[in-house]
Amino acid sequence: MKRLLVIGVLIAVVAAGCMIVALGAVQQDRHHAIGAGGSCSAGDVDLEDVAAALGDGYGTTQAGHAATIWETAAGRGLPEQAVVVALATAMQESGIRVLANPAVPASYDLPHDGEGFDHDSIGIYQQRPHWGPVQVLMDPAGSAGLFFDALERIDGWEDLPVTVAAQKVQVSAYPDAYADDEAGARAAVKAIGTCEWIHPVEGFGVNSGWRTSERPQHNGVDLGAPRGTAILAASAGEVVTVVCNAHNGAGRQLSCDVDGSPIIMGCGWYVEIAHAGGVLTRYCHMGSRPSVSVGDRVAAGDLLGYVGSSGRSSGPHLHLEVHRSHQPSFDTAISPVDFFAGKSVELG
Repeated sequence: MKRLLVIGVLIAVVAAGCMIVALGAVQQDRHHAIGAGGSCSAGDVDLEDVAAALGDGYGTTQAGHAATIWETAAGRGLPEQAVVVALATAMQESGIRVLANPAVPASYDLPHDGEGFDHDSIGIYQQRPHWGPVQVLMDPAGSAGLFFDALERIDGWEDLPVTVAAQKVQVSAYPDAYADDEAGARAAVKAIGTCEWIHPVEGFGVNSGWRTSERPQHNGVDLGAPRGTAILAASAGEVVTVVCNAHNGAGRQLSCDVDGSPIIMGCGWYVEIAHAGGVLTRYCHMGSRPSVSVGDRVAAGDLLGYVGSSGRSSGPHLHLEVHRSHQPSFDTAISPVDFFAGKSVELG
């Protein structure tokens, strides 16, 4: 799995009709989410939708455990394929239930969803004592962590069929059984990754579109909200960038705490949020330092900052971008109007 490095040198890319420039640690506060990072948290998930995706016989308790497994993978920077393998395994081993076992009396002293009787196997993954302490094996996040530890030790696991990867971790007497649960696991992964989306400045529509004939390099849309309007996170995710990006043609850093102009380069004060499914949103031209910091987890509707006119701007507005990658570039930008319409949100 590829992991991303933060580079503290001058980097310039053309985006949003602005020159986005990172000028080092003084002006820059940025990192990149990796793998499933930026996913919805367990608290953001519609458990009934996840239970329906898992299939017949699954309820919100199992869906909650599935969300915890997803969140555990996200915290480790693992891709969605890891969650598919982990969920298919949990479905086969326990029906995604935390099972106590009479052979391990201490397991009954911990929260559990039912009882199992396979040797001295316990928990969601039916792990035996050599896997770790009982308290860890009976904890959904703890047992998932042990599962991912083992999965990551398998060379090339990402390219293996789900049932083969699961079997290499579990060493089951029924090596082909995990294949039966792959479809439900994939559907659940998709359901877990679907969070609420909202308009970031509700009531204010588009006054400059995405890549129009007049502005073919415009990687986002401009929403005509007045100065001081609250800018809200469009969906749950992780704040991965908080940057003052304003400079002249020679690259000299300028202040983002004053209004910019069309002859200044850069998006002024801006924020990027990494969301589930590799989606990233960018919010530009804030009037003062944003209200969030890199590493913050936000939910839909959380305050990011306020509309201003910093950077390359001729007046107060929110410049909004959507990218299909956590490493945004000109090639990853997609139409915000179309994307939000797919989330049942009309940008106007």
